[in-house]
Amino acid sequence: MTYNASASYEGPDRNPIIVIPGLLGSKLQDQATQMMVWGAYDALSADPKDPEGLRLLSLPVGNGSEPLALLRDQVEAVAVLDKAHVSVLGIPFELEVYGGILRVLGVGGYRDEALGLAGEIDYGPDHFTCFQFPYDWRRDIVDSARLLADFIKEKRAYVQAEYQRRFGIENVDVKFDIATLSMGGLVTRYFLMYGDRDLPADGSQPELTWEGAKYVERVVFVGTPNAGSVLAFENLVNGTDLGPFLPFYPPALIGTFPSAYQLVPRARHKVVVWDGDLDKPITDLLDPGLWERMHWGLAAPDQESLLADMMPDVSDLEERRRRALKLQEKILARAEAFQRAMDRPASPPPGLQMFLVLGDGHQTPMIASVSSEDGSFDIIGYGDGDGTVPRYSGLMDERMGGEWQQRATSPIAFHSVLFLPEEHANLTKSPVFRDNVLYWLLQDPRPTLRLVKR
Repeated sequence: MTYNASASYEGPDRNPIIVIPGLLGSKLQDQATQMMVWGAYDALSADPKDPEGLRLLSLPVGNGSEPLALLRDQVEAVAVLDKAHVSVLGIPFELEVYGGILRVLGVGGYRDEALGLAGEIDYGPDHFTCFQFPYDWRRDIVDSARLLADFIKEKRAYVQAEYQRRFGIENVDVKFDIATLSMGGLVTRYFLMYGDRDLPADGSQPELTWEGAKYVERVVFVGTPNAGSVLAFENLVNGTDLGPFLPFYPPALIGTFPSAYQLVPRARHKVVVWDGDLDKPITDLLDPGLWERMHWGLAAPDQESLLADMMPDVSDLEERRRRALKLQEKILARAEAFQRAMDRPASPPPGLQMFLVLGDGHQTPMIASVSSEDGSFDIIGYGDGDGTVPRYSGLMDERMGGEWQQRATSPIAFHSVLFLPEEHANLTKSPVFRDNVLYWLLQDPRPTLRLVKR
């Protein structure tokens, strides 16, 4: 009842919204065979234990000479993953992935483009006011941000045409709101700060223009790991079991994903230490030499059989290893440049407001230990968070690893922060989340008033 009037209003001064999922949140499809590599409704994932499945899920290793941006396959993101159907011991289960946020927005009257085009909901003559941005979560986050820039410009032109058709108004200055989850928040932040600019090839910083802010008025970040996560680091070292319904993802597979390295924690926060000694933080977490010495990711000797499956045309073991190490070196350099670009203290321009929703009150992996003898990696400390993303990471709280201060300090200027006693996957299911987000989007006064001439 609270939002009925706001939900039914469709004037051109109400912003359309874009939903951006997080890690694993987009369906990936092989364009050559139309096979669903990730996000199949009844199987969810290609099997990495099968050589062909492994090659589909991994990104190309290349021959060592190509720029990272050219290492592409025929797998593309085709939709946001809202639900999946799996079976355990013959018993069917339905997993909801991003249905929660879409339902919240539905209460607010947002009409989702994907659901309308699929015929799942008949919106009649009403135009779409909600767009989903799927992206290949394996790839470099900067690549995804640059695609987001193209996506927003395309949808802006569509909405402008719709306003002209419905209201007879030309060239409306369309602004979007964004609801973005987990790693999608990093895609969004890079786009806001740099638009479609790439990271410079020489390792220098891109010019901070806030180019993306020209198209966006409000952003709701949900569970975003702004300072990374030791879980992401652990996945690169030990691989990961995604759940009881899904296969194990080995280190060599995850090691081809640039995004995974970009989620490694910041060394300055001192959350990864040598031999369990909190006074001995590892200061060069993204150094390729360290990864090779510690046998992490693509440098792990026990992953050689997987490298053979990923590079079936390369028969020589040493050549496969050389190529794998070269790829890892490029990805690590890219991750370091990405983190430096994202960590610059920068206040958003007038007219852009950023809201943050974080889970709290759950024991969350926060401190990891590395053995100086064999490189083994173990979680040894926990802190407040949502069970996946530590509270300090969401805030990018620079007190972590530094001197204690009364007030949190962060390079990110959030307009408001909401803490919920929920785990990472349940944040969007909370009634408190629903009420606050709909208020921010529909009823909270905006920093600027746009007058639309009719």
